[in-house]
Amino acid sequence: MTSGAPSLDPVTLSVLQGRLEQIVNEMDATLYRSAFNPTIAEAHDACHGIYDAHTGETLVQGTSGLPIFVGSMAYAVRYAIERAERDGGPRDGDVYLFNDPYRGATHLNDVKLVRPLFRAGRLICWLASVGHYNDVGGNVPGNYNPGARESHQEGVLIPPVRIMREGVLDEDIVDVLLAIGRSPVNAYGDLSAQLSAVELGASRMQALLDEQGEDRVLAAFGALSDAAERLMRAAVSELPDGRYASEDFLDNDGIDDRPIRVAVELTVAGDRLTLDFAGTDPHCAGPLNISRATASAACYVALKHLFPEVPANAGCMRPVDVLIPDGSLLDAGPPRPVGGYTETILRVIDVIFGAVAQADPARAMGCSYGTINALSLAGERDDGSRWVMFTFFGGGLGGTPDGDGLNHGNAPLSTAVIPPVEVFEAAYPIRFTSWALRPDSGGAGRHRGGLGAIYEIEVLDERAEAFVFGERARHAPRGAAGGGPGAPNRVSWTQDGATVVPELGAKATGIALRRGDRLRIESPGGGGYGDPADRDPARTERDLALGLVTEGTP
Repeated sequence: MTSGAPSLDPVTLSVLQGRLEQIVNEMDATLYRSAFNPTIAEAHDACHGIYDAHTGETLVQGTSGLPIFVGSMAYAVRYAIERAERDGGPRDGDVYLFNDPYRGATHLNDVKLVRPLFRAGRLICWLASVGHYNDVGGNVPGNYNPGARESHQEGVLIPPVRIMREGVLDEDIVDVLLAIGRSPVNAYGDLSAQLSAVELGASRMQALLDEQGEDRVLAAFGALSDAAERLMRAAVSELPDGRYASEDFLDNDGIDDRPIRVAVELTVAGDRLTLDFAGTDPHCAGPLNISRATASAACYVALKHLFPEVPANAGCMRPVDVLIPDGSLLDAGPPRPVGGYTETILRVIDVIFGAVAQADPARAMGCSYGTINALSLAGERDDGSRWVMFTFFGGGLGGTPDGDGLNHGNAPLSTAVIPPVEVFEAAYPIRFTSWALRPDSGGAGRHRGGLGAIYEIEVLDERAEAFVFGERARHAPRGAAGGGPGAPNRVSWTQDGATVVPELGAKATGIALRRGDRLRIESPGGGGYGDPADRDPARTERDLALGLVTEGTP
């Protein structure tokens, strides 16, 4: 807490925490309800937060934004602070826009807006917004290009630029942003929605400052971070001291058909935790590299899952050291491709879960399905305009000591929502012929892994081009405590009546489809937990009756 700041009793602090979180929730809701792009409007692939005035550290996150963005946006805000200092310092009404995945984290589709909040000339904090834009140029519509060898093949990188200067919108920058992608109308709507969300956040913060005063709000920022640190130290202290190692593999990088190792050694020493990724493979040729900022954010997300009682702000990472070797898969710099960052951070989360489970078996769980199965479908309308559909898909979560894994859930990196069939079918010339649970896909165990899903999409236009970027086709989600693995990923499509499968498991580019052709994804199930022989027979009978498993499945 800042020296001389007012002390806050627990009730007042709790009230201020709720008010601050509500501000961020309103920013989220404003973007979701105003964006044009279904990935933001329906899937909620976006996030907002409040960040420290000087360090950029996360102060407050809401309850609906993507957790991976909350962790990574601290790096983006820090980057904006550095750029603002180069520009002579931040000014009231400035808004910086950028999508740099190396300094600001994640990948090129995630466009960030960062705004300083002033009060009577005093910088109080920064407000930030990030949303997944449908297309930002590059070789592949939707930008999930499994064949990319450099970031230029994934899209256009925008460094921090002031899209608003003291409250005045720079239309030239808007024109550039709209020109780089294949969906300019969506980009215009998404940008307008983000600007509105940040403006609303600033308005709500000013109202809170009017009511509570600057010193009390700043004291709350410090107290909330300190509380998160105390709770994280307490949680770590409950783990036995020692070293615990875990590893897992990505199928391939989309270029070289060989597995890629992700490994962590977790050290517990009193109330401190060290995550050392020295055993992880070097950077790869394809787009599964991630930046240090993204890797650190993945650690933040994993620990928040494991210790949900700890508030979500920068304080929770103070007792944690993250060691990332230079030149590794987790240390990407430009122009290494990073478009498939989602797949790699899911494996980072898996290995952290695995290491903590060794320290505390009560926290063990089967692996989740471990891939978002990013899919782009693109074509040309009768008027010559381009259409680009981008989406991701769900799968099974792992069984736990408390019960079966969730069927058709979302990946641990996010709280995003899989958009409904009706939205896609209304917006694009496609039809879903299947959207169903995948029987027998959950790993066997005392508690079964959750089921994956079967999605099948038929093309209704004369022709379309598809790109799919998935994982877990060759390294199925593992079980825990004797549980079996989930079913691996399966991707296929029909062409001229024949079924085709990707050579690289679940990654393919330039799939030429015609009217009536179908693309099919059978997503992985989660790993099981515990010995399958210990499963309650009544639960097995229920699974059979519901069609979740078939006769003879363990």
